[in-house]
Amino acid sequence: MSAKINQLQLLQQNLQNILLQKQQFESQLSELDSALHELKTTDKAYKVLGHIMVASSPELLAKDLDEKKEVLQIRIKNFDRQEESIKKNIESLQQEVVAELENNKHKK
Repeated sequence: MSAKINQLQLLQQNLQNILLQKQQFESQLSELDSALHELKTTDKAYKVLGHIMVASSPELLAKDLDEKKEVLQIRIKNFDRQEESIKKNIESLQQEVVAELENNKHKK
């Protein structure tokens, strides 16, 4: 039973890590949306390359940001799937542990 409890703790840690990473990607996605919105209102834009800023057309920059946005959305969907899978595993394992505790309780 202690192995199942350890496994349950590990799954919960994995879930926390996934939620944290998902939150970071969602924050980046929000920043990209904001940048894309601002690009629509300007005729001058700059792209950061390393430690310098280079003039760029808003259209090219928007295309680049849209591609990054797509990648982030795919990653977030992957995290959603992982999150659901881990939650199901946690729920199943919790039920097993509770059942074993009840069986041990009735045996005594």
